[in-house]
Amino acid sequence: MVHVSTTVPASSIQDELAERAPAGAPAPITAPVAKTPRERLLSLDVFRGLTIAGMLLVNDPGSWGSIYPPLEHAAWNGWTPTDLIFPFFLFIAGVTTHLSLNARRAQGADESEIRRQIIKRGLLIFLFGFLVNGFPFFTWGNVAGVADPTFVQRVVDRLYHWRIMGVLQRIGLAYLVAALLTQGRTVKQQVATIAVLLYGYWFAMTLLPVPGSGAMGQLVLGDAPRTMSAWWDRLLLDWSRFGLGNHTWVSSVTWDPEGIFSTIPAICTAMLGNLAGQWLSIKRPLTERLNGLFAAGTLGMVAGMMWNWSFPINKSLWTSSYVVFCAGMAAVAIATIMWIVDVHHIKSWTKPFVIYGMNPMVAFVGSGVMARLIYSIFTVNYHGKTTPLETAIYQSAFASWLDPVNASLAFAITFVLFWFTVLYVLYRKKIFFKV
Repeated sequence: MVHVSTTVPASSIQDELAERAPAGAPAPITAPVAKTPRERLLSLDVFRGLTIAGMLLVNDPGSWGSIYPPLEHAAWNGWTPTDLIFPFFLFIAGVTTHLSLNARRAQGADESEIRRQIIKRGLLIFLFGFLVNGFPFFTWGNVAGVADPTFVQRVVDRLYHWRIMGVLQRIGLAYLVAALLTQGRTVKQQVATIAVLLYGYWFAMTLLPVPGSGAMGQLVLGDAPRTMSAWWDRLLLDWSRFGLGNHTWVSSVTWDPEGIFSTIPAICTAMLGNLAGQWLSIKRPLTERLNGLFAAGTLGMVAGMMWNWSFPINKSLWTSSYVVFCAGMAAVAIATIMWIVDVHHIKSWTKPFVIYGMNPMVAFVGSGVMARLIYSIFTVNYHGKTTPLETAIYQSAFASWLDPVNASLAFAITFVLFWFTVLYVLYRKKIFFKV
């Protein structure tokens, strides 16, 4: 179920994202004890909010043909700031997972309860992403081979091409598996698990022959449809051989950038975030913990860049080098924000990002549905042509007086500000949606 909270959730080491006690539950009778002040880390909400706002900014330009290079994904190998957003979100999800589950344990939840919560939450996140992919649950354009399709034919065609994986689906699976793999394990065991997964993925992607072609993986890493990851995508997501349609990414058909096989290393991104959450939870001075984050992050970036020589940094493949490099960047970014916000208390700029960070699911799901509506489904008559609503707004309000890249950026910023307004209203009413 989705929990709707009407109180402001605290960003603290003890109760970050903690569930509230059941309404009406009797208060335990205890002797009065002195309460120790809880360490509130505003920086975690700020980091999460920055990530969500950045995700909306890069996902919703005015024109995909006119984008500033830093706001585009790398063509294949390599990275841009845009390529950091998704792993940053997974990393902070790992951090808050540890804090949330520790809070549940402090409230008396046993490990089986926590395990059920993990599974339920992961599956719900996956379900939300799956439903966003299918929205509006019928094909709104042309249906191949049918000149004048009925509504039922449109629904059936949508089912045949409904993408199974996606961003939220990867987040849900990575959260679920990472949380289960870290539950009850020591730090050494967690590090060993991460190492096995990352080295195993490297081995499979580079040294094993790709079924069907027989080519060694290392030799086809630059050819998306021929990689080992793409072969698994087709095996698990393309059901055409059974007459049930293709459920990979519509823009490629032969592979999926959030496919099932490449989700394995993404689990490690969440696990590394979980380790960062464990480090932040220890009883040491904040400055000492910051030094540790800076040091670990720097080492991660260097290690990722070195691994890049043999296994290139690549978001679409979510390569092992990409995992280590981005986790290092995330650790440094969080440490920097903590140093600014929680050590030097420079907070005047943080409020918009805190608002974004409080309702990430609303921002992601709502913006995804809205984008589908205005970019594809809602059309208007613009200059005598049937045009998507987004194109009409972009052309008339932005491209009519700005050069293409600035017009495209202005539309994206407007989209981000629109959703800030929605989230601000929810924030003022103290309404927060949690899975």
